[in-house]
Amino acid sequence: MAARTKFYTDKPNGKWMGVCAGISDYTGIDVTLVRVGMVLLTVVSNGIVIVGYIAAGVLAPKKPYDLYETPDQEKFWQGVRSNPKRSTAEVRSKFRELDRRLADIETHYTSRNTRLAEEIEALR
Repeated sequence: MAARTKFYTDKPNGKWMGVCAGISDYTGIDVTLVRVGMVLLTVVSNGIVIVGYIAAGVLAPKKPYDLYETPDQEKFWQGVRSNPKRSTAEVRSKFRELDRRLADIETHYTSRNTRLAEEIEALR
């Protein structure tokens, strides 16, 4: 299983070395905005950013083909990378909701509900 919180170059979706596409995948920002930002940084820094871009393109690993199974997973992991504490809180909230629903089902099942008991007996 690939590490989903790691930076990868995304060469299939990239234009040159896949660095901007990798940054876009890592942060969840639109790739066009990342590319425009890279061009602006290159102009402002007199081309020094190109050295970092090439270094990232050469040193960063390629994005594994099966990194995300669904688009929902991709959005989730982008959220984890951008704000791990918020993601942890979201997961805890989902588990609390599931736990509450399970407790409601358990309470309903174990209560002295004669109608429910009759329905269960009818199914047997």
